[in-house]
Amino acid sequence: MPCRGVRGATTVAANTREEILRGTRQLLALMIRQNGIKPEDVTSVIFTTTPDLNAEFPAVAARQLGWQDVPLLCTHEMNVSGALPRCIRVLLHWNTEKPAREITHIYIKGAATLRPDLAQPLAVDWDELEAWINNHLTYPNDNKPESQEVIS
Repeated sequence: MPCRGVRGATTVAANTREEILRGTRQLLALMIRQNGIKPEDVTSVIFTTTPDLNAEFPAVAARQLGWQDVPLLCTHEMNVSGALPRCIRVLLHWNTEKPAREITHIYIKGAATLRPDLAQPLAVDWDELEAWINNHLTYPNDNKPESQEVIS
């Protein structure tokens, strides 16, 4: 079975734990739902943030969604002058028979400007998306463990 890369990116309003986790959960939820991704088929995930985001590891959001057995890695993007600020990027490695041309890459919020060729317009019902996320949280009612270094 081939391993395919699924890309995604979003922006957040502030460098806070809550914003980073909310934004990352939303991005992952859309990637999962648009492509039919199951955690057991995910080989690994690389999360990057721009250097202005350091209040939380974005990988914690994947753990909150139950991805306990998926290797995760967080790092920073290069600090390039004029780059999009407060941006979270994801490169998800997925074992799938789906051809590469059928994979939906997700670029939302301010990050849609990064790859206009891939950023398909999505009609997102944010309230419905948050309800889906809440139904899939490993730690409901925001009883999440404090930040921890994610080792893959």
